[in-house]
This record gives sequence, C-alpha cells and structure tokens, in this order.
Amino acid sequence: MANSPETVTTYLTKLETELEKIFVGKLPALPTNIKEVIVKLAPYLVLFSMLMLSPLILAALGLSAAFLPFSYLGGLHMGFSYTLGLIFTLGQIILELLAIPGLFKRQLSAWRLVFYSTLIYLVGQLVSFNLGSVIIGGALSFYFLFQVKSEYTK
Repeated sequence: MANSPETVTTYLTKLETELEKIFVGKLPALPTNIKEVIVKLAPYLVLFSMLMLSPLILAALGLSAAFLPFSYLGGLHMGFSYTLGLIFTLGQIILELLAIPGLFKRQLSAWRLVFYSTLIYLVGQLVSFNLGSVIIGGALSFYFLFQVKSEYTK
C-alpha cells in the first residue's frame, strides 16, 4: 500500500538524512558551548512557547468551534485558511507537548518530535503561501535543530 506508515516513516527518515547532510555537513558548525546552551534551554523554550500560545490552545480546544462557522463569512478562502491554520497549529502543539519530557532527558525521539513539529509548521506556511517563512524560517529552524541533534541520545 502506497500510504502505509512504513512508507511515511521511510520518507521522513530519508528527508532527515538529506537535511542533516546539508545543515551539518556543508554549513559551519556551532561551537560546542553554544550547542550545550541550546540543548539546556530547549525544553524551557518549548514550555515558554506553550505559555505564549495558551490563548491559541484554548481557542483550538473550544472557542474555535464556536467561531469556525463565522470564519467562512469572510469567504471560502478565509474560512479554509482559518481551518487549516488551526489544524496545523494543533498538530504542532501536540508534538511539542509530547517532546518536552524527552527534551529534558535529551532523547533523540524528543528531538524527532520537534523536527516533525517544524515540518508541520513549514507545510502550514507553504499552504498559506508564506514563502518567506518557509525559506527563512525553515533554514534557521533546521540549522539549529540539526546542529544540536548530536547532543541527543537514542
């Protein structure tokens, strides 16, 4: 079957490998002390972002259900963009919340959850036609993610 989970996992693994070749192999490396600071701060930064996104989390859990029909009053494009934005944001939030305990323990599985969250963000930006966010945000996110990947254990 073309859409089996093994196929998706295989594609994600290949993408991770190719991105690692670019962002670790071809770009200048961060100093070890900077990597250590990023790894120590990462769980707290995710927690802080969850606090900053708490209004959006509340909206995704309830308020958006009330306002979703009204978003379509601005037109199909506006309502569809709102709906997709909520779906992508909810996916990011769930992955990042799941990653927090593993980030404290420096587990590679938690790093992968943050990587997947970044991919969801980029797909959401691509669907919204925010190409600047895809290019600049993607490059910066992947650079820092792959620079600190070696600090996480299996």
